[in-house]
Amino acid sequence: MLITVSGPPGSGKSTNAAGLADRLGVDHVSGGDIFREMAAERGMTPVEFNEFAEQDPQFDRKLDRRLRDIATTRNDLVLESRLAGWLAADHADFRFWFDAPLSVRAERIAEREGKPVDRARTETKRREDSERKRYGEFYGIDIDDLSIYDAAYNTARWSPEPFLDILVATIEAYDPATDEGKAPIEGVSYDF
Repeated sequence: MLITVSGPPGSGKSTNAAGLADRLGVDHVSGGDIFREMAAERGMTPVEFNEFAEQDPQFDRKLDRRLRDIATTRNDLVLESRLAGWLAADHADFRFWFDAPLSVRAERIAEREGKPVDRARTETKRREDSERKRYGEFYGIDIDDLSIYDAAYNTARWSPEPFLDILVATIEAYDPATDEGKAPIEGVSYDF
């Protein structure tokens, strides 16, 4: 089973995707980890690398091709990235979207990265604006269109353990025989 987890920075993608993979006994691949590695290789923060990538699409396309290859060649996996649901739209068995209010996400990011909340909020907003622009220009994706997802959650409403229980219950209740969602999405370029 291929499960995707998507959402904006600080939404709990990584924490919950790793927990879900662990609970289900499958692998977890994080697009965010790969992206941060690419930024660090160039001596940039993720925000700086996002803005740099606006000028040169080769970096987004390299990451997205890698994630798309993973999505199309592997099973028994939780694939987590901002675009995972789109990249694996025609292969994923289940697509989750996680979100939380910007104030909550900024607090999470500030704690994780050891920076002031105001700075985390400003950087997160810049990053989201940059990503929204790139995804629209490069692939024709409206990142705010949640219609491709099977379930969307506000992660600020639950603590981690009960939320993982909800995710596992959602997957266990899933009936693949009723799945009609594995089809290319109109208007999206799959030339990643």
